[in-house]
Amino acid sequence: MGKLVVSNVSKAYKRYPGKWARVREWLTGKPCHDKTWVLRDINITINPGEAVGIVGVNGAGKSTLLKIITGTTQPTCGSVQIEGRVAALLELGMGFHPDFTGRQNVFMAGQLLGLQGDEIAACMPAIEAFAEIGDYIDRPVRMYSSGMQMRLAFSVATAVRPAVLIVDEALSVGDAYFQAKCYQRIAQFKEQGTTLLLVSHSPGDVVKHCERAIMLKKGCVEEDGLSRVVTNKYMDELFGKRKTESVALIETEMSAENALLIGVSDDFHTHPGYHREEHRWGHGGAVIIDYLFVADGQRYPSRIESNAVTDFYFKVRFDVDFDNVVPGFLIKTLEGIFLYGTNSFISTQGRENISASAGDVKVFKFSLPLTLNEGHYLVSFGVSSGNPLQELIPLDRRYDSVLIHVGRALQFWGIVDMQASFHALNAQTESVAP
Repeated sequence: MGKLVVSNVSKAYKRYPGKWARVREWLTGKPCHDKTWVLRDINITINPGEAVGIVGVNGAGKSTLLKIITGTTQPTCGSVQIEGRVAALLELGMGFHPDFTGRQNVFMAGQLLGLQGDEIAACMPAIEAFAEIGDYIDRPVRMYSSGMQMRLAFSVATAVRPAVLIVDEALSVGDAYFQAKCYQRIAQFKEQGTTLLLVSHSPGDVVKHCERAIMLKKGCVEEDGLSRVVTNKYMDELFGKRKTESVALIETEMSAENALLIGVSDDFHTHPGYHREEHRWGHGGAVIIDYLFVADGQRYPSRIESNAVTDFYFKVRFDVDFDNVVPGFLIKTLEGIFLYGTNSFISTQGRENISASAGDVKVFKFSLPLTLNEGHYLVSFGVSSGNPLQELIPLDRRYDSVLIHVGRALQFWGIVDMQASFHALNAQTESVAP
């Protein structure tokens, strides 16, 4: 029980040129529409107890595929075979009526999942205990927060162990405590033979909870394999850009420093990881025109392993003369929390003095181990002039300009790895004579 087979599934939606075209087609029997294919020739086999992640950029066809698997949408061609009962969380609070109480919605949602009334009644105490929403169970769902809806929806969907459990981003709205609780239940189900299909935009969640992953691209299966390999390709698809063959050849034949020194054009926005919503400001006189980051010998890696020493380069063109310039580096969380910032003066303890003349192009490098937890982080670059001990004048600062992904197999609590050591000591159990 729990085997899922998707065979040659394709899905097309009809697109009519005008409001009367559909009527004309019905009257004449002649096609008056074009077809937009959102899925093409999908072939997937998932065995009982297997955990598989589905990734892909928006519009890749993930939600359509899940709707076909659950039967809410029919394929244009192909078939889906599922052994056993399916429980799906495709949309937050799917099947809930806002004017009915949580308890009433539990019965309605349970029946949609194929449970009988007496089965739902028997499961109700366990559903209430797992959801932990207290007296709100007897209040209208319109009074619930999104997190409370997710709690109740997940509790109902998993009240009885399904053969196949499908989760589509629903857990992303929950708090960390309840997410951990949900994944603990999912792990128990997996041990008992439940098949898991997890759709998530978080590569970390896919790697952590799934041994295998499938990447969809333009309605087709682009990659099917180990979750760590597939999510790396997904990150390349999400943030990477193809280089021309000539540029790629140049970069493979020379060092990172020398490759970055070539040219004076502003190529900053053309590289993988560039964050279009960057905040740029400064008084002028210098322009940051390019960047590069290298980890484990790989340039612009889509995933940087936690604690890996990473080199961050950025190129600056100077338009006027400066007696002293100070390049700087900053890393923040997506929420804007400053994690670490430094500059050339701090990093060299005041030993470095950098002058620049109009027309100079210089490359600056900061190297550091990324002792961070799993997640995405924003990198900022800046260059200033003046005396670091008195006043620095910002010339060009590109804040939140690069997005990086740090991966970590064994995660900890918090953001920064303080690298604590641990020892267990045996307590003295007998009195010691003086």
